[in-house]
Amino acid sequence: MRKIFVAVLAIAVLVTAMGLAGCAQKEAGAPSGGAKRKLIAVGECTFAPFEYIDEKTKQPAGFDVDLIKAIAEAAGFEVEYRHLDWNSLIAALLTKEADMVVSGMTITDERALQVKFSDPYFESGQAWAVKEGSPIKKLNDLAGKKVAVQVNTTGDFAAQKLNAKFAEEKLPEMQIKRLDAAADLFNELKTGAVDAIICDLPVIQEYLKNHPEEKVVIPEPAFTVEYYGIAMRKEDKDIHELVNKGLAKIKASGKYDEIYEKYFGKK
Repeated sequence: MRKIFVAVLAIAVLVTAMGLAGCAQKEAGAPSGGAKRKLIAVGECTFAPFEYIDEKTKQPAGFDVDLIKAIAEAAGFEVEYRHLDWNSLIAALLTKEADMVVSGMTITDERALQVKFSDPYFESGQAWAVKEGSPIKKLNDLAGKKVAVQVNTTGDFAAQKLNAKFAEEKLPEMQIKRLDAAADLFNELKTGAVDAIICDLPVIQEYLKNHPEEKVVIPEPAFTVEYYGIAMRKEDKDIHELVNKGLAKIKASGKYDEIYEKYFGKK
């Protein structure tokens, strides 16, 4: 009788363990009932070509939008992409208004104190731009000039580091004008309110491509190297797994290259 009881107990434990394993798999992927899990991604849609509002559809579009949709399809979840102001993105993530920030966000040690980043998905860097004919020809010529950056971005941080360098070299510091949106930088340069801007190189290149009549130039290559990542809450390990799995799949399948070429041409 005792042997029968032990056998029945062992079977019960095995069935329970199998059930828990099944639940864990469902939690990382689709919820019960066969419906795909839906996650909310947010970005600041003034950062073309990574995210912007399409003039025809009035919906978010761009490299990051296509990327997260492809990751979702590869990993088996649904995604909705929403526009938020840049300074609201991490707050929305931490308050669970959103599940991911997909917004050309550079992976930094400071941000990693608050969020968990995915594997890197894009290499970028900070560059500076001026109007054609400007006397500013090299990086050190920015000393003492009015320069616009987007607040709380790596462009802003790079400008601050550059000012520290100028101070060490006994050069006049830049007058940094911090603006809320990336699009505002180009307006300031266009009107002559600033002498130069510092921003992500691909964003400046996209603006030059779409507005050749404004005669903006990039005198030198990017002066930093940065990597973008998808930001998530630290505790959401199942989402980390889904996103990195999906990213790896689209890189292996060639889908990532297809999206990249759509916005930037062949590498």
